[in-house]
Amino acid sequence: MTSAFQLSFLDVVIIVGSTLAVVAIGLVAARRHERTTAGYFLASGKMPWWLIGAAFVSTSVSSEQIVGTVGATYRGGLAVANWEWFALPTYVLMLVFFIPLYLRNRIMTVPELLNRRFGPACGSIYSAVVLLAYVFVFLPPVLYGGSLTFSQLTGWPLWAVLAGIILLTGSYTLLGGLGSVMWTDAVQCVMLVGGGIVLYFLALGEIPGGWDAMVAAAPERFHLYRPPSDPEAPFLGLVIGSLGVFLFYQSSNQVMVQRVLSARSTWDGMMGIVFAGFINLVRPLITCLLGLIVYHWLEVMRQGPSLLPDRQDETFPYAIATFAPSGVRGIILAGFCAAVMSTVSALSNSVATIFSFDIYKQYWRRPAGDAEMITAGRISGGAALLVAAGIAPFVGHIGVFKYFQTGITYMATPFISVMLLGILWRRTSYAGAVAGLVGGLLIQIALAVGLWATGAKLHWLYVGAIAQVITMLLIAAVSLATPAPAPEQTTPFLWRVSWLQAYDEGVRRPWWQQVKLWFALYALAWCGIYWHFW
Repeated sequence: MTSAFQLSFLDVVIIVGSTLAVVAIGLVAARRHERTTAGYFLASGKMPWWLIGAAFVSTSVSSEQIVGTVGATYRGGLAVANWEWFALPTYVLMLVFFIPLYLRNRIMTVPELLNRRFGPACGSIYSAVVLLAYVFVFLPPVLYGGSLTFSQLTGWPLWAVLAGIILLTGSYTLLGGLGSVMWTDAVQCVMLVGGGIVLYFLALGEIPGGWDAMVAAAPERFHLYRPPSDPEAPFLGLVIGSLGVFLFYQSSNQVMVQRVLSARSTWDGMMGIVFAGFINLVRPLITCLLGLIVYHWLEVMRQGPSLLPDRQDETFPYAIATFAPSGVRGIILAGFCAAVMSTVSALSNSVATIFSFDIYKQYWRRPAGDAEMITAGRISGGAALLVAAGIAPFVGHIGVFKYFQTGITYMATPFISVMLLGILWRRTSYAGAVAGLVGGLLIQIALAVGLWATGAKLHWLYVGAIAQVITMLLIAAVSLATPAPAPEQTTPFLWRVSWLQAYDEGVRRPWWQQVKLWFALYALAWCGIYWHFW
């Protein structure tokens, strides 16, 4: 398939030109931000809502997700789009509980919150686990999946593509910090969404009768709801996951939270998430629905050999080779490259932030000033990129999707259990939190080993949910058996309804700028999609 794929001179110019333009924007942004820790790690807390929303989406869409979900939709149908659309429940929890919590308390990192609410061991555990996860679980599959797909499509050597991503992304990320990352993320979001939508409609135009013809040919493939036993996207599992692994990834994962922490106001942080929700409504056109078109093209129209059962990950490259003409191929691949770079830059920046604040300053150099902290961040971020690049080729022996999902599930359960009880239950103690963080990981491993030993097959969302319930019971039991935390330690972080009544720092805004208005419109659109495709 890839042998028939060729890039024209125009395609190469578009890819190289757009990539260099992104780097240039990042370098310009690097010069505009203050040379302080707040300026480097949190963009001085001056980011507007539209930049936060675009960066939030761009960070969450990466190479393995595009390739994996397009292929999964080819095989399994529309239900795979739940991984993109089913964000409303998680966003509700973020807007109600987490964003007010972070911004009211002027939190710079998630470990800082854990330290202030519970004690130093909790922040240290988070820092250690998350740093290892970003370097060994998050970064390698993004680098490998992006480099491999781009290499296969262009014919460029894998090592050269990998090195190019590291060098180009590192150039502005390490120099400019979060300000550079977010400005480039916004540009990359436009490139990704624009290129993906162009390819979707070009491909759909090749199907006689369009969308209606595809639905008529295989109506069973065009439903979002799947029963609880479905191996791909059980709807019950998605609902449960919104209180667990999904909630952790969006609201307690430093790489995502850091975008919100840079907000110039709580209103901007909330509106940023609502804006991200609107972008997510069209995201399946880029990451999922293309698989439905390729399925109809090959399995119904018989325009080529089937990619089932074991070649589904070729769906995205096949779509570009088949439906994208010269020039458009360059736009699509530029958007794909942008998705890789945005996620890599975000992860590298979060490594730098956590290492500088919660490792370097906490344990090595307490009197470290701004310049020293920024230097430590640059060194740690660069080291993370180099280590992850060395690990990336080994990911192919495990499988990108399996590698990532297994790692994130094991990581999420203990942290989201502690966070939820910590902000909702005053009695949650330091000892209970430590027990939850350490015991939660052991519980998750024990469940996985037990299921493997017995031969039982249970979707990973259910495994994570069971582990989360047991972990929260453990936290509650240990908390009740140990001394209660002091009121001054719990009060600032214990959620209250009044947080929502005064979220706008006293600023009076016109009706058309109200968060509740725009969130209601997003929720109505979301409900309309699920009603139509249920």
